[in-house]
Amino acid sequence: MASLAYVLLLSFLATLFASTLQDDSLEYKPKPLSSYLPSNYKKVLNTIDSCWRTESNWATDRRALADCAVGFGQAAIGGKYGKTYVVTTPDDDPTDPKPGTLRYGAIQTEPLWITFDKDMVIKLENELMINSFKTIDGRGSNVEITDGPCLKIECVSHVIIHGISIHDCKPGKRGLVRSSPTHVGQRRGADGDAISIFASSNIWIDHCYLARCIDGLIDVIHASTAVTISNNYFAQHDKVMLLGHNDEYTADKVMKVTVAFNHFGPGLIERMPRVRFGYAHVANNRYDEWQMYAIGGSAGSTIFSEGNYFIAPDISYAKEVTKREADGGWKNWKWRSSFKDVFMNGAYFVQSGYGSCAPLYSKAQSFVVFPGTMVPSLTSDAGPLSCVVGQPCRHGI
Repeated sequence: MASLAYVLLLSFLATLFASTLQDDSLEYKPKPLSSYLPSNYKKVLNTIDSCWRTESNWATDRRALADCAVGFGQAAIGGKYGKTYVVTTPDDDPTDPKPGTLRYGAIQTEPLWITFDKDMVIKLENELMINSFKTIDGRGSNVEITDGPCLKIECVSHVIIHGISIHDCKPGKRGLVRSSPTHVGQRRGADGDAISIFASSNIWIDHCYLARCIDGLIDVIHASTAVTISNNYFAQHDKVMLLGHNDEYTADKVMKVTVAFNHFGPGLIERMPRVRFGYAHVANNRYDEWQMYAIGGSAGSTIFSEGNYFIAPDISYAKEVTKREADGGWKNWKWRSSFKDVFMNGAYFVQSGYGSCAPLYSKAQSFVVFPGTMVPSLTSDAGPLSCVVGQPCRHGI
């Protein structure tokens, strides 16, 4: 009788298990990302936004923005001391740009603060070479650069790009491209990056939307340094951000980049960022899952993760935040995670190296890094903002 009861029990359990598999209401469903975010948090502007976003006179005092950068790109002044140049048409000519086009303003040798008189979608015919002391300021208009080659910052300094969407960028074609009023040069064709920063310094990329490009979203290479990448919204892309040219290009040891207050959104796979040789301070960023890893690098790079909010994907083998591109010998690389970092859904950071690797900021560059628990609030307005004349700029995308 006991054995019969045991058989009947097994039969009952098997039937119950089978019915459970057929019951859609009981199948495994991943938690929504919102379940990993604080349910009640007070809206707080981050250090950069609190510098200018509370003011309603942004349209008449645009240059106040140039005083608000922090981190290694803090000194970037863009076109602060230049005239205002207004883009009036999305047209483009790589060799003979006409007044009123974005390219005409971007290549001038004089400092310029570039704005847009209306919403526009710009399809560039070839990569756009941006000259020194330029600000591209999209506030007040919905500006998209898309479906062609995109932005090149090469061998220049003091460039600010703020408040525009750059997406679906494609490789450029070999041909002539004008880089100044007096110089037209042969170009080999862009790789398909959204923004390529090459041998340049004092660069600030803020409040942009970047997604779905053929190559990277932002590259900082060939001994570029003094760069801040902040308040941007990244989405739907594989290789997001490359800092350092390759594992043989030792000149990138001078590179110093601040990556702060960005929202790494859905559909991203890797390189948020990937660092070679140089130094990256990665602070108060929000990571909404990744498919391979979040922060990686090689060639003895130094990375300080401070106050970030990491939500790991529902992939068992991809919970690690970090990835080192090396067969071995990386134990002395300084990759450190601050006690302010927050790790959700099984995320974890593999540390290495000894001693402090905090950024040696000057007083002007330094800023308060908040605990990671505040990051969902600090990054909630990442990407282009909605700016109406006479009102403070508010959340856009």
